[in-house]
Amino acid sequence: MKRLLVLSVLTLAAVTVAACGDDDGAAVAPESPSSAAESDGSFPGAKATIELEADPDGDLAYTTDSASAEVENGYITVNFTNPQSETHDVRLEDVRGKVVGGTERIAEFRDSASVKGLKPGQYTFFCSVPGHREAGMEGTLTVR
Repeated sequence: MKRLLVLSVLTLAAVTVAACGDDDGAAVAPESPSSAAESDGSFPGAKATIELEADPDGDLAYTTDSASAEVENGYITVNFTNPQSETHDVRLEDVRGKVVGGTERIAEFRDSASVKGLKPGQYTFFCSVPGHREAGMEGTLTVR
């Protein structure tokens, strides 16, 4: 009986480890999407997307200082790529200075975030790492 129990536990452990691997067999952490967002960070129906990237040469800047998008259903998805080893993010701020959403701080990675409740108008996108915005890591987002 003990042998059967041990064998069952080992089989269950093997199945669990196999379920956490990717196509190459490497172990990956299971995703836990939020209740409002899909597993990639986007909201259902969010088709308005902006693409932003930190300067690949290492400067405290994005590759662009302006972006525009037509908001759909009040949602916009921000796709941010940071090729640098230094941490950056993208935050969106309305005209009153209130942060309305943004990505996580990342280094040598890509992140997406959807921001809801946006209305047509001007927003500022910026890096929230202390000193980065002041060094010029910001731009204007026009939402139509």
